[in-house]
Amino acid sequence: MPIKEAMFYEKEEGELVRCLLCPHRCAISPGRSGACRVRKNVKGVLYSTNYGRISSLGMDPIEKKPLYNFYPGSLIFSVGSFGCNFRCKFCQNWQIAQVTEVPTEYVPAERLVKIAKSQPGNIGIAYTYNEPSIWYEYVIECARLAKKEGLKNVLVTNGFIEMEPLEQLLPYVDAMNIDVKAYTEDFYRDLTLGNLSAVKRTVERAQKTCHVEITTLLIPGLNDKDEEIEALACWLSSIRRDIPLHLTRYFPNYKMDLPPTPVSTLKRARAIAMRYLDYVYTGNIADEEGSNTYCPRCGEVAIRRYGYRVQVEIRGGRCGKCGGEISVVS
Repeated sequence: MPIKEAMFYEKEEGELVRCLLCPHRCAISPGRSGACRVRKNVKGVLYSTNYGRISSLGMDPIEKKPLYNFYPGSLIFSVGSFGCNFRCKFCQNWQIAQVTEVPTEYVPAERLVKIAKSQPGNIGIAYTYNEPSIWYEYVIECARLAKKEGLKNVLVTNGFIEMEPLEQLLPYVDAMNIDVKAYTEDFYRDLTLGNLSAVKRTVERAQKTCHVEITTLLIPGLNDKDEEIEALACWLSSIRRDIPLHLTRYFPNYKMDLPPTPVSTLKRARAIAMRYLDYVYTGNIADEEGSNTYCPRCGEVAIRRYGYRVQVEIRGGRCGKCGGEISVVS
């Protein structure tokens, strides 16, 4: 399988290289890889070892990303590779995100876009399953080609990326779901190997040029306090009140065996966030109220969801009852 020289790095003394793709800014010795495990120093040159390597692909409902206010009810061709620049102890996709020995197939960018274009009812490509930012060279190549073919590009990401690569990628991105793992630096330091401030910068920048939705996995006793939910919602509303927030239920996975989040916690957190935000959803639970999209002005159901079955009840971006604007891209 081919490997590709990485973008965003600089050579240092001897054959040491420093990766500039994400805020880790790893100094990588020859023969070693960065924190993501996929950007490797080969004799003083940094390479992307997961370039074009697909571990997972298939058609998904856009709501599965989750994106609820972006082409609701549509389908999107979803692809992933392997590796991640985080080490979340609760990782839900650890089988591909936290290991490097993963069965993959090499798919050139042109072929991937052609496959995506041929899928009936498909609106675009979602780069998902593992962290797409560390797949940067392949993602931006595919995104450019997809854009030319009239396909939408979606990133499902932890948001841990430096500004220069983000700026170069954003012109090709139509929507992002960004994980905000918690609203404290302690959580990020202890449980993810990242930091909150870098993720906040990504959210603040990305929402200026593409559709953005936020996901926070609520973990009992770690990031589910009322004060933290309120702080998260306040920060998002200071950017835009209409940024959708998904509060999802944690289940034991990978290296964390805490019991699942109580459903009552999800509902309480949603009620808190709704004081500040127009669109707050609950995920990983059966909750019709937390699945539907409501008009911020009158409270009427604008988009009704039954699992992944979606009934859109707005016309021209406005509520059918009061005419209020619904912030949905379609």
